[in-house]
Amino acid sequence: MIYEVSGDILFSTARVIVQGVAPNDDFHHGLALQLRERMPAMYKDFRHHCQTKHPKPGGLWDWTSPDGRHIVSLFTQDAAYDHGSHPGRASLSHVNHALHALRALAQSGQMTSIALPRLACGITGLTWTEVKPLIAHHLGDLHIPVYVYSSYQKGVKAQEPTK
Repeated sequence: MIYEVSGDILFSTARVIVQGVAPNDDFHHGLALQLRERMPAMYKDFRHHCQTKHPKPGGLWDWTSPDGRHIVSLFTQDAAYDHGSHPGRASLSHVNHALHALRALAQSGQMTSIALPRLACGITGLTWTEVKPLIAHHLGDLHIPVYVYSSYQKGVKAQEPTK
């Protein structure tokens, strides 16, 4: 079941927090920057993964914190492979494939709840009216709560329904 909520995703009680990034992303903006600052080990492991596995847009990377929370990075943007270059734009195709991969991961049975922002709708160029139907298509019938943080309120804990 999908619930649209308003608040700060970092205060979510969901076991999984999802973010949209590019392969080799430097995490300089938005949620990625906040996660990098709060979880430097996650960022270090992400960089190592990208340098050794060379992930492609449309996939994902799953990291588990010491307390058991998962951070899932969906590769929604084109990569930034040259030193100092910026990640490319997001595409609906990349978002679609990444959400498909997230659905498969969620169906593996390890996820009890998911929180995600308005994927690829910030500086990466897509609109919410384009992305929202993809989220509904891929995650709408999962039998776990899916919290979509449709508006950001810094420091505010969202009301996340459980049923």
